Amino acid sequence: MNKTSSSTTAAEGGAVRDYLGEMGPSWVAGAIAAGPATMASLVTAGARFNYALLWVVILSAVAGALAQYLAMRLGLLTEHGIVGVVEEYIGKWWAWILVVDVVIAAGVAQLVIMNTVASVSSTITGIDARVWGGIWALLLAVGLAGRGYHFIELAAKILVTAVVLAFVASLSVVPIDPGSAVLGLVPSLPSGSAVVAAGILGGAVHITLITMHSYTMHARGWTDREYSLATFDIVASMVVAFGVYSVAIFLVTASVLTNPNLTTVSAAQALGPLVGSSARWLFLLGLGGAAISTLGGNTIVPPFLVADKLGWGTTVEDSRYRALLAAFALLSAPGAFIGGEVIGQLVLVLALGTVGTPFAIAVVLYLLNSRAVPKSNSTLANCGGLTLLLVSGVLAANFIRERIADGVDTLSGVVLVFAIVIGIATIVLLGKYVREEAVVT
Repeated sequence: MNKTSSSTTAAEGGAVRDYLGEMGPSWVAGAIAAGPATMASLVTAGARFNYALLWVVILSAVAGALAQYLAMRLGLLTEHGIVGVVEEYIGKWWAWILVVDVVIAAGVAQLVIMNTVASVSSTITGIDARVWGGIWALLLAVGLAGRGYHFIELAAKILVTAVVLAFVASLSVVPIDPGSAVLGLVPSLPSGSAVVAAGILGGAVHITLITMHSYTMHARGWTDREYSLATFDIVASMVVAFGVYSVAIFLVTASVLTNPNLTTVSAAQALGPLVGSSARWLFLLGLGGAAISTLGGNTIVPPFLVADKLGWGTTVEDSRYRALLAAFALLSAPGAFIGGEVIGQLVLVLALGTVGTPFAIAVVLYLLNSRAVPKSNSTLANCGGLTLLLVSGVLAANFIRERIADGVDTLSGVVLVFAIVIGIATIVLLGKYVREEAVVT
């Protein structure tokens, strides 16, 4: 190797090492994505449809990275939170729709995730889940209100790494059928799989992940000078860490579990007699870590958007934001009292997020092709964003169709109304952009 190529390699290696030390904001999004709701969808998909939805699992990691990339561009190029940018360039009522969309999706998710965290903690320790609900809510309030964003970013990096390692280890003790797994790469949607597919995709392409990214990067002081670092951050967290997490869980459940009515906790318990206690404990500990990291990451999202809409600061230096953060953390405690089978609740939560996500994608695409940014999206980025909008919209529509076919009860009725309102808002927003472009041209 000549001196020039050696220097280039050394420089590239140094840049990668620097990136590994500096990355962080997308790992908070990854901590939310790699959570018990995604795990519930993966367990359901593997146990109910074997390897058939492996293509959706892989697509979710790629789609999640693309969604984060678009959100990253908006945050870096505007250097402001998404709500403030929406209010300035689209309108204040559009900003309110976005805030309400996020608060509903993240608020419902917070309660169900707390139910999962408390249930897993109870299974491991034997202490009542409701007690754990209070403990975790208090720890969240003290940790987040005391140290703010940096506390959750450090916890996210540690927990996501540990969770990925735990599930990779569990994969190593479970027999995989390579032939069937390869067939699962061929796109197909077996009957009754639309809700589960929406849940899997919703774990990676979720309104909370898209809207939080501008705030987490702002908390780190990133601008367009950190464009390469921010892109590396997304690839490392969403494509690599989240992708490995999702594929490992899916292959474990598709290979061994056959009961479609398993909960996330009972899925871990079922692995014991099938493939040994080591797999059971690795799976259970991985679930616990995933649930805790997701709970913490999800807690910071609504306060970011609400504070921005009210004109408050979005760091703990602003006492109003700190109080809002602590209040949302404490309000998650009642989730431990929900009871019931967690897995169905988690899948529904992700699917609910999928219903609200097309609007967030439409908002980001609108802004990235407006005067809000100094440089509009490339054709390739727009094509990717429109594909993401189409895929999430189709999955959301299929989810609603299946819910209606199963009969509309109170819960599904609320979801249906939410979907209709957000769907109309998305269509109107796209029409608004088309009209404005027609006037310009």
